[in-house]
Amino acid sequence: MAKRRKVSNPLALAVLAQLLMGPTHPYEIGRRLTVQDKGRNIKYTRGSLYMVVEQLVKAGFVAEDGTVRDTQRPERTIYALTEDGRAELYDWLRDLVARPEHEFPKFGVALSLLVVLSPADAVDLLGRRLVALTEETDQIRADVKASVDGGLAWVFVVEEEYRLAVLDAEARFVTTLITQLEKPEYVRMWQEMFQGET
Repeated sequence: MAKRRKVSNPLALAVLAQLLMGPTHPYEIGRRLTVQDKGRNIKYTRGSLYMVVEQLVKAGFVAEDGTVRDTQRPERTIYALTEDGRAELYDWLRDLVARPEHEFPKFGVALSLLVVLSPADAVDLLGRRLVALTEETDQIRADVKASVDGGLAWVFVVEEEYRLAVLDAEARFVTTLITQLEKPEYVRMWQEMFQGET
């Protein structure tokens, strides 16, 4: 069972990791997350970023470390990682890396109710999903290659390699599922269950 955390939003983990590099303000953290394309793995908005920073302050994981005024922008509060924050970052990250956790993906929900669709409809929709998966994997492969060819170390795109492995596995699964749904014995069983209703 996962450890209960004072702040459990994954964005908080990203903020702690950014502050490991040194004190900064939330605007700069948001800029870095955008440049690093972390939005592919962590949902955030400017408002949610500031809210998470406030939660981390309340939890004692980050603390105000002065203010800065750059150009004509208003004064910005700088935040720094506390020792408790550093310990939380490493504990939380180690836990996420080491321990598999059951998630509830929407596709899993759809699969649990797939029998409701006629075999022909399910096959058609899964075929469309397979095309979308292929397009997505092709794009990710191109992005990863461009990043690595551009000098970025592979470890900074490892989450994309993971995404590719998951998408490749899903594509294989969908291909097999389509074959199973097209079998006459499944079509007959479905027609008996639903009496041909769609």
